[in-house]
Amino acid sequence: MKIFTREELRTLTASPQAPCVSIYMPTHRLPTENQQDRTRLKNSIRQAQESLQAYGLRPAAAESLLEPAINLLGTISFWKDKRDGLALFISPGMFRQYQLPTAFEPLVVVAHRFHLKPLLAFLGGNEFFVLALSQNAVRLFEGSRFGLSAIDDLEGVPKSLADALKYDEQIKQLQFRTGVGVGGGRGERAAMFHGQGADDAKDNILRYFRQIDQGLHDFLREEPAPLVLAGVEYLLPIYKEANTYPHLLGEGITGNPEGVSPDDLHRQAWALVEPHFLQEQEKAAARYRQLAGTGRTANDLGEIVPASYHGRIECLFVAVGRQQWGDYDPGASEVVIHPEAQPGSFDLLDLAATQTLLHGGAVYAVDPAEVPDAALLAAIMRY
Repeated sequence: MKIFTREELRTLTASPQAPCVSIYMPTHRLPTENQQDRTRLKNSIRQAQESLQAYGLRPAAAESLLEPAINLLGTISFWKDKRDGLALFISPGMFRQYQLPTAFEPLVVVAHRFHLKPLLAFLGGNEFFVLALSQNAVRLFEGSRFGLSAIDDLEGVPKSLADALKYDEQIKQLQFRTGVGVGGGRGERAAMFHGQGADDAKDNILRYFRQIDQGLHDFLREEPAPLVLAGVEYLLPIYKEANTYPHLLGEGITGNPEGVSPDDLHRQAWALVEPHFLQEQEKAAARYRQLAGTGRTANDLGEIVPASYHGRIECLFVAVGRQQWGDYDPGASEVVIHPEAQPGSFDLLDLAATQTLLHGGAVYAVDPAEVPDAALLAAIMRY
């Protein structure tokens, strides 16, 4: 399973060959509930087959296109360790699947582009990272309000202090006195180093953290998301000394993160970042109201969709759980609205939100009541 990142968003929007099938459905974490999940996926595949035939494919061609999803029905390993939601994307030559910590409303869309708006809550202004640090391990997580996903195989990031310093024999002489960790468990305190002075020990940890920071640089360099540190209290200021990432939060999660579950880390991290996100959203809404009537705001699909496509949107509010079906011709810059879904039509709200993200704008996927001007979407223009 892939983690949904901005790079995945770029992959899914990079001119996929039509027709594009998007399937969303809730799943269950308990194995005893897998059967109803399989039934729901089977029904979604049947719906996709019908939509593909309406799109113009013959039944055999539709079944062939959906074969990767059909194969999942009988793959026992696929149904183990599910999360709360499943998203599948299928087009000629492409198949992507994501397990995510949110229960999607069942939805099947067949069009000449993928339907991505249900995933934008993971990227649309509330994504963050958690860096869990100890001398024995380094873990990086990508998070949203829904949960954390581990990011594995980070090139250039040392796995431990010993790995960073390459002093295996010397590290074996280091003995650490333990104390209270996260949630009242045992964890690291101020370390007692035998065979070297405290200043040398701090220098070694600083070197370790600088290697971590350098290793994360390529991965995080284009990200605007906050980074939350999790670690024993005396380690956090040392990492801040090594850090070059401009969006590191001042407050971190204190305590030894080793053995702490992603769910517990998420709960503590979200308590730190949620006020930050709410403040940014409130600032954006206030800025929208301030700029209203100046030509820098818009709430009309016919204006917002072309503007998003050309990178003119600084900030976009979009209603979750709503769709506005239609079509858009970039060459003519013409938006056509359909009263209901038609073969090949797609969600114009989805297009505007996706293009805004791809051009570096901020997107707030919010409840319909939170969109300014009581519209389906509202934008602040860059110019």
